[in-house]
Amino acid sequence: MSTTPADENPLPADNPDEHEALDSAEADGGPHESAEEGDQNEAMEPSTESQLAAARQQLLRGQADLENYQKRSQRELAEQRRYAALPLARELLNVTDNLKRAIEAAVEAGESEQLVSGVQMVAEQLGTILSQYDCLRIDAKGQEFDPNLHEAIGQVPSEDHPPGTVVQVIQAGYRMHDRVVRPSQVLVAVATTGAAGEEITDTVEEKEPKE
Repeated sequence: MSTTPADENPLPADNPDEHEALDSAEADGGPHESAEEGDQNEAMEPSTESQLAAARQQLLRGQADLENYQKRSQRELAEQRRYAALPLARELLNVTDNLKRAIEAAVEAGESEQLVSGVQMVAEQLGTILSQYDCLRIDAKGQEFDPNLHEAIGQVPSEDHPPGTVVQVIQAGYRMHDRVVRPSQVLVAVATTGAAGEEITDTVEEKEPKE
């Protein structure tokens, strides 16, 4: 009677418990890893509330910039209107100076009073028009020299005035509001000190007023 020989190295039988443990481990590992990745993505992306807050801040900054621009434009426009007549006033001052010279020349030449008074009336009308636009004469004589308002064309030794005092106005200056239309051309007092005084006197005689 023949018998089938048994396998020398038989395969181990499958253990149902081991398969169940592996399936359970794979099932537990997959979803757990995907949940952690989802949490990381959520942490990296800004929330809707933070996005809204950033957009709100950007909108407020834009509104503030627009308001500042509008205020600045209004100030510049008001400044332009305030000093719009300044170039014309500067030209009219030259006309006023010429009328003044004409009056002085007419008086010296012995012209008729009617002619002189007529020219004086025109000069006064021009002065009124300038004052209506706030173009006013700068008070210089007897004042302390101010380089912002006065232009020194010479120095005069004086014992009656302290040094730096305007003793004579050669050409009147004018200002419009807080701007100088033209400075006053003046002579300024200095201390009388011998040779220095002679030097200063020569300097004053050599200089001529600007027209």
